Amino acid sequence: MTALDLSSPVAVIGAGAMGAGIAQVAATAGHTVYVFDMSEEALERGISQISTFLARSVEKGKMEEADKDAILGRLHKVSTLEELKPAKLVIEAIVENLDVKRKVFGQLEDILSDDAILASNTSSLSITEIGATLKRPENLVGMHFFNPAPIMKLVEVIRGLATSDEIADIVFDTSVAWGKKTVFAKSTPGFIVNRVARSYYGEALRVAQEGGADYATIDACLREAGGFRMGPFELMDMIGNDVNFAVSNSVYNAYYQDPRFKPSLIQQEMVAAGRFGRKSGQGYYDYRDGAEKPEPATAENYPAPEKVTVLGDSVLMEPLVELAKDAGIDLVYEEESPEIGFRIGDLLVTPTNGATATEMTVLTGEPTVVFDLALDYKTCSRIAIAKADQLTDVALEATAGFFQALGKKVSVLDDCPGLIVMRTVATLANEGGDAVYQGVATPDAVDTAMQFGVNYPKGPMIWAQEVGLSLIVEVLDSLAVFYGEDRYRVSPFLRRAVIAEKDIV
Repeated sequence: MTALDLSSPVAVIGAGAMGAGIAQVAATAGHTVYVFDMSEEALERGISQISTFLARSVEKGKMEEADKDAILGRLHKVSTLEELKPAKLVIEAIVENLDVKRKVFGQLEDILSDDAILASNTSSLSITEIGATLKRPENLVGMHFFNPAPIMKLVEVIRGLATSDEIADIVFDTSVAWGKKTVFAKSTPGFIVNRVARSYYGEALRVAQEGGADYATIDACLREAGGFRMGPFELMDMIGNDVNFAVSNSVYNAYYQDPRFKPSLIQQEMVAAGRFGRKSGQGYYDYRDGAEKPEPATAENYPAPEKVTVLGDSVLMEPLVELAKDAGIDLVYEEESPEIGFRIGDLLVTPTNGATATEMTVLTGEPTVVFDLALDYKTCSRIAIAKADQLTDVALEATAGFFQALGKKVSVLDDCPGLIVMRTVATLANEGGDAVYQGVATPDAVDTAMQFGVNYPKGPMIWAQEVGLSLIVEVLDSLAVFYGEDRYRVSPFLRRAVIAEKDIV
């Protein structure tokens, strides 16, 4: 292991929320840490932030008073860059401005030793471009923490074109020694997390814009069926719609307007109206005093069917079959059926493959209701369904009654292709697959980044593999045909894995 020795001082430039958090992480690991900020007020506020965080940890019994004092004793406020000369690793956490970062790193090269490591906490700028004007660009690396740095586990270590392998390895191992889940990524727009995560917001916004479901229902489906900690609209409101929209535009433009990253008109309207989310009092939800959060659309209770035919032999359906047995529903099995799912009377109830129920009714010749993916069909509390346009609401009542008998709340959506959870997982896996295909990261790194950087319940690559790569590709192909857009083109990484019948993780 080539981690930085604890006797080597670390410096942090920028004492805002992120800089202070990084300084705390380094000091907690045992390093002497120099903290610099142009603003004395910001410097004082940053150190106070660290002190408050540590004091709360003591109050909660997570830390001894002596440990808190030792960490604070390793923090040193400095007022000039020259005072950072002893540092062997300098982490910059200042404004996201290329010229400003280049200027600071250029000044540091004249102050620090030739072997000192320069690291940028940038979330959007190219490490290659930052280093292009430096005398020693091989010493520059990206070290992208996530806010709040003392709590969030992930660090993305970014190699620019000039970054030496030795420097990258030292920073990687140092991050691991600091207790972080650490991944390598190539210097490309959005790195891993900010690139792959665009699908989580983008597909939800698209479903909402097309009238597939309202914000509260989409959030509920992704939380209660998909297992995500927060729904996309809740999360955007917390991040700030202005911030999220700016990142979406940045990634979209950085990839030369690739349709996969196309921002949403809904979000543009929110930002134009000043509805930034929690911080402004209004966003997709109303946070003003007395405002009530809307409830997700949930079907009223319907009687359970007495008899259901289980179609095909699918591991994906096993949890639902077990729940149906426990509910006392009379089950008949047609294991040789070409269809997967259930038949209730003459109604085909099948998991979404990306086609609409309307399309499937025409293709199969059977009246069809589709249901959405779930992280775990056995334990999830909600299922989304949609009926073909040719059918009456009686079809919905029969299907809802079946899933309600299994202990699920049911949300009825408009017949949008891929529904909500399935199209989200498919597009996340597709973008993760492209990141792998383009050499940005490994499949394991993509999964680690998304689990520990944005708290996904499962990495998108392993999730896609468990759902079935052929089904994921079928969903994406169906979306591409339905919309006629390049947005849903399948990553060659996934396509090749399906053709070769190979696992991706």
